[in-house]
Amino acid sequence: QVQLVESGGGLVQAGGSLRLSCAASGRPFTKYAMGWFRQAPGNEREFVATISRSGGLTEYADSVKGRLTISRDNAKNTVYLQMTSLKPEDTAVYSCAAGSYGSSSGRYDYWGQGTQVTVSS
Repeated sequence: QVQLVESGGGLVQAGGSLRLSCAASGRPFTKYAMGWFRQAPGNEREFVATISRSGGLTEYADSVKGRLTISRDNAKNTVYLQMTSLKPEDTAVYSCAAGSYGSSSGRYDYWGQGTQVTVSS
């Protein structure tokens, strides 16, 4: 089992920045690629970003490219999502996940509870 706990969400004005963190515990962190997904009210969960086990590969949803950056610190068992130039449409609950590299939620075995990000206009 892997336990994932997100933090760093909050309320920010459009154009602002936030950094989300996801701390992992349980099985070895480096066994898993990590992903960030988000879900806005009334919408399906959508892929945001993924990072390989070593951190050498990343992939992003087109809607966030150039604004959001995923990274990981394997020594700290933590994955990050640096969010800049935030837009109101980025408002959602953001969840991290551990599993296999890729954009499909079905590739991930473990999920955190999520952290709310609200971007005001």
